[in-house]
Amino acid sequence: MSAGPANTKDRNFLAVIGDEDSVTGLLLAGIGHVNQQQKRNFLVVDAKTPLATIEETFQEFTRRKDIAIILINQHVAEDIRELVDNYSQAFPAVLEIPSKDHPYDPEKDSVLKRVRRLFGE
Repeated sequence: MSAGPANTKDRNFLAVIGDEDSVTGLLLAGIGHVNQQQKRNFLVVDAKTPLATIEETFQEFTRRKDIAIILINQHVAEDIRELVDNYSQAFPAVLEIPSKDHPYDPEKDSVLKRVRRLFGE
């Protein structure tokens, strides 16, 4: 699947959905952005964050034309696994990342699952 220049030229930002430590670290690295409609490219998820908010944010980030990559903590992706697994567009790319309190499990990663299916494993 090839994405032409028209599909990628305006995709300048990373988005992140994750715990406070992950989001804060990435914001300190400089990924934070608020657009003209006051939409942020990040969501801090904690125990009080409603599942509907996480789902809406994920869907919003996948529709935005200025986001190239969505980073999501794997334990948060587990909460919305059906949405993450069903997402199949090339842009924005969805990458699952570990968090400080939740180790990365490659068996749960949607990208690695697709690779295994491709190679017949």
